[in-house]
Amino acid sequence: MSDTVQRIILNNLQYNPNRDPQVYRRLANENFRIQAVLGGSGSAKVNLSVDGNAVAEESVDLPGKFSCETSFDSAGIRIATLTVEANGETVSQDIRLDVLDHAWIG
Repeated sequence: MSDTVQRIILNNLQYNPNRDPQVYRRLANENFRIQAVLGGSGSAKVNLSVDGNAVAEESVDLPGKFSCETSFDSAGIRIATLTVEANGETVSQDIRLDVLDHAWIG
């Protein structure tokens, strides 16, 4: 990460792209909670888009936290892109969002 984006949290767990994606999965119509802990001073423009479509855009005073919830009505894998612009720096992070059609049985 950078000095501006200190941590990304997905569904109340620190996001790690190497972690088993099972821990982040949600059922269709269940919310994904995406947060970014931001450091530094001034303000930041935070944008979250999923598969190229804007989901949320917010201006955050630094240090601060960006928070957004989104859900999907069908199963599949989506790629969310979190983009933070602050102090002349732009940081982007792709986040994998797995949506299940139904709950696991057993």
